[in-house]
Amino acid sequence: MRSALVAGLVLGAAAAAAPAWDPASFTDQSTLQIRTVGREEGEHWSTLWLVVLDGQLYVRLGTRAADRVKGSTTWPYLAVRVAGRQFDRVRAVPAPEDAERVAAAMAAKYWTDVVVRHMSHPLTLRLVPEPEPAADHPR
Repeated sequence: MRSALVAGLVLGAAAAAAPAWDPASFTDQSTLQIRTVGREEGEHWSTLWLVVLDGQLYVRLGTRAADRVKGSTTWPYLAVRVAGRQFDRVRAVPAPEDAERVAAAMAAKYWTDVVVRHMSHPLTLRLVPEPEPAADHPR
């Protein structure tokens, strides 16, 4: 009984300490960072612009970042740092159907997009957090 109580308190504290994924609170952020893990280079953090549309967080990737993300040993999962918080298990969902809306939102949010929009952006991603798998279940 006592060990169940202690375990419950520990799990409750861990859940309370976990940062909350709230795209609405990220709207005013200019950038976020994503972590990929390359087979040869290891861990790499990339800084990307972000937009929030319909309560969902999106990023638009250039060719180099797209290659890095698709080649990550953790694909389709990334770690994301945004608004001073880190989320270690975020699913990168390709969203080609939203690419035009994301591009328009980027143009409205970032004045320098007047130049950047003319560069290749082969991958638009919606970032969706997922809970960490239980310790007794392999990824």
